[in-house]
Amino acid sequence: MQIGMMGLGRMGGNMAERLRRGGHDVIGYDNDPAKSQAASLADLVTKLQAPRAVWLMVPAGEVTEKSVVELAGVLQPGDLVVDGGNSYFRDSIRHGGELAERGLLFVDAGVSGGIWGLEIGYCLMVGGSDETFQRIEPALKTLAPADGYAHVGPVGAGHFAKMVHNGIEYGMLEAYAEGFDVLAASQFDFDLRELAHLWNQGSVVRSWLLELAERAFAADPRLAGIRGYVEDSGEGRWTALEAISESVPAPAITLSLFRRFASRQDDSFAMKVIAALRNQFGGHAVKTE
Repeated sequence: MQIGMMGLGRMGGNMAERLRRGGHDVIGYDNDPAKSQAASLADLVTKLQAPRAVWLMVPAGEVTEKSVVELAGVLQPGDLVVDGGNSYFRDSIRHGGELAERGLLFVDAGVSGGIWGLEIGYCLMVGGSDETFQRIEPALKTLAPADGYAHVGPVGAGHFAKMVHNGIEYGMLEAYAEGFDVLAASQFDFDLRELAHLWNQGSVVRSWLLELAERAFAADPRLAGIRGYVEDSGEGRWTALEAISESVPAPAITLSLFRRFASRQDDSFAMKVIAALRNQFGGHAVKTE
């Protein structure tokens, strides 16, 4: 099929390449002219045959918002917009409604696979009507490995599923991090790469993340030069908020999010308060700056 790809960064660029390798006609647009086959988003639309399909792989939030608005102004009834970024599912539901008022179709596609997706494929969680899913399914078959894509529900469901997927990822990363932290601090001189490899041989904690841990420890057993600063892209926050909204206990995911916040503090004021109080009530020593 023919598809326009907006956003040719690490994910979008590789997805466009995988689609081309699968025989699809992909026309890409990016703010970087060196990567782009179109001069503008409007130019991209003119290069596509009706009914058009434009796949967005741009940052969630303001950039996605502007892109959807701009596309709504240049596409024609019957054209399809796919948001493959990590958008908030409530925004996706709104976008689907706004585009429907113009006769445009919308799909929200949660995409997982990172920089490895080009070779091994992407896991795709798709929200939308049966019609829109069928329209985009040829591309999904090429992008995903076997059994790697699914129509999970109406508009919004794709990004909701990806939100929870990433919330689970937060918790898994935190558990692995804590475990290796205990190992590194122990009296034993563990080979962390060896343990990561060993645990992937039939143990109950085996995973692709452990394979990546093995790679990281092979490059540097103590991860020297890497600062323990961890960003979050929003999905962990949204998962925690939805858990609160639905009165669902999600302590591991929520705590893993807070741990990321703590990683960004060079000298936590909260810990200063605790140190000061321990000094006040117990005369415990305080380390000065």
